[in-house]
Amino acid sequence: MTYHHGVEVIEITEGERPIQVVSTAVIGIVATGADADATLFPLNKAALITDLPAAIGKAGTTGTLAKALQAIYDQTQAVVVVVRVTAGADAAATSTAVIGGNVAGVATGMQVLLSAEAQVGVRPRILGCPGLDTQAVATALATVAQKLRAMAYVYANGADVAAVLAYRENFSQREVMVLWPDFTAFDTATSTTVAASSVARALGLRARIDAEQGWHKTLSNVAVNGVTGVSKDISWDLQDPATDAGLLNAGQVTTLVRQNGFRFWGSRTCSDEPLFAFESATRTAQVLADTIANGVAAFLDKPLHPSLAKDIIASINATFRSLKAGGYIVDGRAWLNDSANTTAALCDGQLHIDYDFTPVPPLEQLKLRQRITTSYLANFAAQVAG
Repeated sequence: MTYHHGVEVIEITEGERPIQVVSTAVIGIVATGADADATLFPLNKAALITDLPAAIGKAGTTGTLAKALQAIYDQTQAVVVVVRVTAGADAAATSTAVIGGNVAGVATGMQVLLSAEAQVGVRPRILGCPGLDTQAVATALATVAQKLRAMAYVYANGADVAAVLAYRENFSQREVMVLWPDFTAFDTATSTTVAASSVARALGLRARIDAEQGWHKTLSNVAVNGVTGVSKDISWDLQDPATDAGLLNAGQVTTLVRQNGFRFWGSRTCSDEPLFAFESATRTAQVLADTIANGVAAFLDKPLHPSLAKDIIASINATFRSLKAGGYIVDGRAWLNDSANTTAALCDGQLHIDYDFTPVPPLEQLKLRQRITTSYLANFAAQVAG
């Protein structure tokens, strides 16, 4: 030890760590646009868009890109990761381009979204391919969403309610929400009312809800901007489930209704696990998984003393307390898993910590119990005299 006549200060960095909740309001889209600015929107590359009005001006007029960006911007000024692809000679070839692949280490199509965080610094968590989501595309997008711990919003390809309900049966992933039908909007280029992608508007609205209310609020029953109608005649009654909207919601399809403006109606995913039936439950699980994992990464490779385990548990529980106070979860708790933390596991550098949580469910069904009574007439004479 080096001789020192004086005071030496040793900095100790123990104790719980603040954990930053991951950003969720980042959109990822795959789109076509042959005449888009190739510098801003390079083919099969992740383009980070933070100024939507400027980007719309450079998105061209062909393909799906400009319309998708405008639909998003109608809802909010969001951060968008765009992957532009070349449309094929037919629908099948276009689907192939949208799905993409990985050749010699180079990703194309929606596979580019998987490495977007490394390329542009943000992870897209709200995914869609507006106007391009055939069943093959939607199926591939579900897999990408699972890998990114994101939500995919896809269009139900069907001419009527029965066909749409049958189409929805193609999916079982909690990361997928199926939408039907489209909105309508006025097209200033043609001075006509045209079909307007519900998927594109769901992406923008989802980002807006995340920013204004939080990821624990579902897409349902929030007014959508920039639309004039619904592309199909969807019957709906707030008090009667025997309608088109009621059937679609019962079949886990989010539909569109007119109620003080136009709104998405439905909060359910395609999950085959009932615990993740609601969009909010899936997104809560995704956010917590990444938030907690990222937050405790600083503890890795530190000496595995009991105090380290205490600090990790305290950090996670502090996060749960904060999220509970903000209304993002009902509650959550972390603890040491005694049975899993065997001597052999600890000697091997392994520490097992369990945690549970309860997501905030949406109020999907409100039961009002109406009674008729004569009791308010019992003191009629007194009321007249008074």
